[in-house]
Amino acid sequence: MTSEATRTLGGGYTDLPHLISLMTGDEKHSPAANSTLDALWVLYDRVLDVRPENADAPERDRFLLSKGHGPMAYYAVLAAKGFFPVELLHSFGAYDSPLGHHPDRLLVPGAEIGSGSLGHGLPLAVGTALGLRAQGLERPAVWVLIGDAEFDEGSNHEAVAFAGATGLDRLHVLVIDNSSATHGWSGGIAPRFAGEGWSTATVDGRDHEQLYRAFTAPHPGRPHAVVARTEPKYS
Repeated sequence: MTSEATRTLGGGYTDLPHLISLMTGDEKHSPAANSTLDALWVLYDRVLDVRPENADAPERDRFLLSKGHGPMAYYAVLAAKGFFPVELLHSFGAYDSPLGHHPDRLLVPGAEIGSGSLGHGLPLAVGTALGLRAQGLERPAVWVLIGDAEFDEGSNHEAVAFAGATGLDRLHVLVIDNSSATHGWSGGIAPRFAGEGWSTATVDGRDHEQLYRAFTAPHPGRPHAVVARTEPKYS
């Protein structure tokens, strides 16, 4: 397959920088996009059971992007996986484009929530996991990606406590830790989850094998949090 054909169809991890480069315009959060790139790729390439052909199936896994500012890496991964044509990336941020500076679940194929106002994604993921449990859907996993700065929002602390107390073991939180929180957490992020009964792992957010092992670690009866550390300059 030629490189041009690969770009048209999406491609693999090495194609992501090219896909991101297609998105131009007045985007103020490209470093934030870069901080999520590796973790997003490993999730969609090796962990999540969600594809264009099962994107509406009740048994699909759910991925919620709470860190909605700087969504270019997210759009690049979705395009690479065939959720929408690569050519659509050229329209990023345009007035009539579905690919806005914050994802809209009604416009972006594969997006589960609209995001951008920080602090909502984790509570929404808790509600999603509860809803699936109430429907007897025990197989789908629920993943939510948040930034470390979102812990400045009190709603996340309540969600962490509730999920641990109710044993939402299909709930998974991926925290991109680039040291951008205003307050920070004494002792680190993972111990806060562990103190509420969660299973936790802290890994290098650029190491794909570390990420994969952490994403797939068993955690029976408990929700699971993966803290992926990236360069502090990415905010």
